[in-house]
Amino acid sequence: MAKASTELKDKTPDQLRDQLVALKKEAFNLRFQQATGQLENTARMRIVRRDVARVMTALNQKAAAAATTAE
Repeated sequence: MAKASTELKDKTPDQLRDQLVALKKEAFNLRFQQATGQLENTARMRIVRRDVARVMTALNQKAAAAATTAE
């Protein structure tokens, strides 16, 4: 778990935004599969949702750090 957070901290905000877009697309596709009864791995939805939260947290931390150093 700690390894994933350090990987996110090492990424630039642009890389994090790209990853966020990809995760949101995957979440949409998983919801679509669930609605049509084609979803095989239901745990993947939870994993993706948590990954989205982790990326958003990392982005917010970087924004807060940038605002603090800009002052």
